[in-house]
Amino acid sequence: MRVVAAVLLSLVGVRAFTEPFAPKGLGLSTKAERWNGRHAMFGWVCIIATGYCQKHGLFPEPDKLLEVGQWGTLAELTPRVSTISNERAVVLVGHVHALVVSLCAAFCPLPFQDRLLLAKDEPDEPPIGFLPPLNTGLTADAEMMNGRLAMLGISCVALYSIIYQVPFLTVVDQLIGGNLL
Repeated sequence: MRVVAAVLLSLVGVRAFTEPFAPKGLGLSTKAERWNGRHAMFGWVCIIATGYCQKHGLFPEPDKLLEVGQWGTLAELTPRVSTISNERAVVLVGHVHALVVSLCAAFCPLPFQDRLLLAKDEPDEPPIGFLPPLNTGLTADAEMMNGRLAMLGISCVALYSIIYQVPFLTVVDQLIGGNLL
């Protein structure tokens, strides 16, 4: 019972902390949850694509280490000790590209795009609740449910990977029956 009370008190504290940011669409809001869910779903696409590229040898010279003289400090995993592999560099460049696209969508959206930040006097979406209605198809409710499941899935796989010291992609491969790697 104490744990439940502590969790509820911490949530109240988090709400109070994020209240000043809520009018801008930041903090605990439906719109922020929708965006986080979209990023988690895109994350799963990147994870599966990385595994596919590994399995089919699509990374050029994946085990070759980058040279600090050619790449500078970007190549260093641990300063003056080790460098990253070519495979990690390719994945890193892909993720940085996705980050830049995400930042552009958040802060410089095109007129037809959904905005992350609320415009002045724009109301936030109404709260979805613990379980959104199970409306199938391309609906806001289905997007919210899929986003929540994607966030939960990434969190569980990451936690498993950390606890059992197993590479993240190996855990994903095990979950889908050994068909990825």
